[in-house]
Amino acid sequence: MELILKEDVIGLGFKNDIVNVKSGYGRNYLIPQGKAVIASPSAKKILAENLKQQAHKLAALKAAAEEKAAALEGVALTITAKVSATGQLYGSVTNMTVADELAKLGKEVDRKIIVLKDIKKVGEYVAVVRFHKEVSAEIPVTVVAEGGVAPVAEAPAEAPVAAPVEEDIDETEAPVEE
Repeated sequence: MELILKEDVIGLGFKNDIVNVKSGYGRNYLIPQGKAVIASPSAKKILAENLKQQAHKLAALKAAAEEKAAALEGVALTITAKVSATGQLYGSVTNMTVADELAKLGKEVDRKIIVLKDIKKVGEYVAVVRFHKEVSAEIPVTVVAEGGVAPVAEAPAEAPVAAPVEEDIDETEAPVEE
């Protein structure tokens, strides 16, 4: 089913894109929610005319997106998290965590436009912020252990187990049954 998107749909496309989707997804979700319309020949002509008329507005939107991307240039995030001895995080670092850290730096970014797989280990990662379909910014994200203690690469060695104490049994004192 061919549809024209009326707004950005994450994972599918941007506003005014013509996309192919399964008919159930289009009829049961996108069209009733007002996120898309059927791409009939007349709707495509209307879209083309609207894009011609809105070319300057679209250029302004792209310029604004480039400004926002430039504002994030050189920003690097360091996120502290509780970590097990093997380097696994208790929980995970998500796009919401990255958005909160950017807000602390005074950079307001919608969490929905941040592309980042859930981080479950200590290390260095890259978050991509998609402001426009042609403009994105990459932010390096470093996840460190809380308290600055580096996790041990291996599980801690177990303490040696003491051998069980065997009682010395004197065979001479043992009662003998006849």
